[in-house]
Amino acid sequence: MDDKDIIKLYFDRSEKAISKTSEKYGRYLMRIAKNILISHQDSEECVNDTYLKAWNSIPPKTPQSLRAYLGRITRNSAINLCKKRTAEKRGTSVADIIFSELEACIPSELTVEKDIDEKFLISLLEDFLRDQKEKNRNIFVRRYWYCESLSQIAKDLSMKESTVASILYRMRLNLKEKLEKEGLTV
Repeated sequence: MDDKDIIKLYFDRSEKAISKTSEKYGRYLMRIAKNILISHQDSEECVNDTYLKAWNSIPPKTPQSLRAYLGRITRNSAINLCKKRTAEKRGTSVADIIFSELEACIPSELTVEKDIDEKFLISLLEDFLRDQKEKNRNIFVRRYWYCESLSQIAKDLSMKESTVASILYRMRLNLKEKLEKEGLTV
C-alpha cells in the first residue's frame, strides 16, 4: 500500500490506517526509537505514541512524505522520553552523548528572535549537507538524525569505526567554521 492510500485511510478515520502504517513503517520507526532509547519496551511505547500522534494530526495535516513525518514524530518522542528518563535517573543517555558532539559547533541557546535564527540555522545546515559528498552526508545524518552508533555506521558502510569518527570530526569542524562565518557562534 502506498503512502497516499495510507493517508487516505487516516482522513477516512479508518482504524486500518494504524495497522497499514505499522506494516509499512513499524521496523523503521522501531530502529529510530531504539537507537535513541536502547530499551525495547521504551521504544515500543514511543512507536505506539507515534501512531497516536499521527492519528491525531492527520487530518488536518497532509504529510508530503509519510515516512519522514512519522520518523520525525518518533525521533522527537524518543528524545523527549530519553530526557525524561535521564532526568529521573540523573544519568547520561545515548542522545546526550551524540548531541554533545555537536555542541561545539551549533549554538544551543539562540537568543535574538529565536524563530528567525532557528530557520536560518536550518537553512545553513541544509546548505552544509548539500555541499558534502553523499557518503559523508549519509554518515552525518545517520549519526545525528538517526542516532546510530559509530560501530553500526562503520559496519554498514564497510569502514573502520575510526574512519567514521574522523569524518564526523572533520565535518563538525567544517560546520562550525561555516556557522561562524555566518555569525552563529557557540
